This record gives sequence, C-alpha cells and structure tokens, in this order.
Amino acid sequence: MPHATQQTDVATAELDTALRGGPFHVALRAAIAARGLPLQRVQHHLSRYGVRVGVTSLSYWQQGARRPQRPESLRAVRALEEILRLPDESLIRLLAENGGDREHPAAGRPASRSYRSFVEASGVLRRLLADLDAPPDGGLQTLGHHERVRIGARRELAGRESQHIVRALRDGVDRFVAVHHGDPGCVPERMTVQALENCRTGRVRRHHDTGVLVAELLFDTRLRAGDTYLFRYGVEDGTAGVSREYVRGFDSAGGQYALQVRFDAGAPPMRCHRFTQHSAAAPRSDRQELPVSERHRSVHLVEPRVRSGIVGIGWDWE
Repeated sequence: MPHATQQTDVATAELDTALRGGPFHVALRAAIAARGLPLQRVQHHLSRYGVRVGVTSLSYWQQGARRPQRPESLRAVRALEEILRLPDESLIRLLAENGGDREHPAAGRPASRSYRSFVEASGVLRRLLADLDAPPDGGLQTLGHHERVRIGARRELAGRESQHIVRALRDGVDRFVAVHHGDPGCVPERMTVQALENCRTGRVRRHHDTGVLVAELLFDTRLRAGDTYLFRYGVEDGTAGVSREYVRGFDSAGGQYALQVRFDAGAPPMRCHRFTQHSAAAPRSDRQELPVSERHRSVHLVEPRVRSGIVGIGWDWE
C-alpha cells in the first residue's frame, strides 16, 4: 500500500507544521484528517469523555468559522487533544496565541502563563481555601477594588497593594481571604503580607510549585448584612525573574476595578497594552495600547463594572 503510506506521511507532515504555527482551525482540521476520523466519530468519542458538541460546531471549528470559547467548548478542545493523540495543550496553546495579542511577541517566551498552569493553580487554590474554611464568595460583595502594582529595578514584580470596598451579604462576616499568584519562578515562602488599614493578618498558606499565596485579613468588627467596609493590604514579592504582565481574574460580575502598574525609574518598558480574556484558555481580545506617563512611569486601566473573566496589563521591554 505505498500510495496510502505516502498519503499518511503527507498528512502527518501537515499536522506537525500546523501544530507548530497554527492557526487553531488549520491544526484541528489537519489532526482530524491525520487520524482519518469522520466528524460523527469525533463527536462519539467526545461523548465518551462526557462532553457534548454538535457535528456542526466541529465543522465550524475546523473551518475557522467559529472558535471554541465557552467552558464546555474548551473542555472539548482538551478532550480532542487526547482523542486525536496530540501533545498536551497543543490546541489550547494555539487558541490563546491566535487571539490577536501577537503584535510584539518577545522571542523565546510564551505570551502568557499556560492554560495548564492556571488549571493547576485553580486546583491548589481550592485546597488552600478549604484549609482556611473560606466559602467561595467569602460572604462579601466587592463594590470597588483599586490595585497598585510595582515593577522593580530588575524588572521583577516587586509587590502590590490593594484597597477594597466591600458589602456584607450576611451577618457575621469578619474576614477577607486575599490571593496572590506570583510570576513563574517565584518563591512564595519569601513573600510577606502586610495589613495596612482596617485589618490585621491572620493565617497564611503558600504553595511553592504554583506560586500561590492565600492570606486571611481579619476585620476589626463583625459585619451585619448590608454593612460596608474598607480595608487595605499589600504583598511584598520580588522573588521571580522578569515580569511581563499582570492579570486579575473575576468569577462573577462586580463593582469597579482599577489597576495601576508603576515601573522603576531605571527600567521603563518600551510599550504597554491592556487586554481581556473570557477565561484562561480563551484568546485575548480588546487589546488597547496604553501610554506610559513619563513623569510617574505608570499606566492604568479602569473597569467601571467588572464582568466574569480576566483583565490585565502587559508590557514589552527593550
């Protein structure tokens, strides 16, 4: 069967090329062709993974007419990597990279944390929060969150400060659990938490491999349902290498969020931009260049009312 073997070799070569350079729909189409699976069979395999996706959606995905973005669709992409015997995160990576955030890619580094790192950190975070007996919503509604991030002379994430305005959703709430996710290579054991206003530091938990730190901030009083409270805290980091972005995720809609990033006088960035994502695995969108203040060496963004998803600021060095 020399002709069939030749066709297989060509399909494999096309797949390898598509997985390296994308875009997503071309890689998906090449992977399905290389395995010789009709879309009905692909759908059947997905159902065995507990994921329901229509043949029409699969067809749109491999044509580039639509992109998987909803959580269920992203689960399907993860399952497709196994069904089609592809390297882990090969399709997810292409989804993230083809999201319009590649105008100024820096050589030798990914544009952002991998989807797997977010998944691992999410699992660790759930365990750490459970260890602190912290409910998912904390019993608080965020009315306003102003965050100030400092980038140091070594271009590292030196630290950040957060001011929260919250409203109690029920009686008896007396604490807030803060979460800090350091840059790759950080050392959570060397980070410190500072209670700056209207709170004091309680228990702190760290996870070395994912760079996650969680800390209780204890209020001076027990709130009643409807009460508002303002508090401020900081995290000193400075334990990782060169930082290139800062992101903040939101599980649900909420109040105002403002993020300011200030750079050291001796290490200004070349350019800055803001971006959003529906989820950690979704492509980035709403990219907008941000002018850097020459006098104050800072950039900022303001979300008048946050939505579920991710918002962040990225920057490029020389």
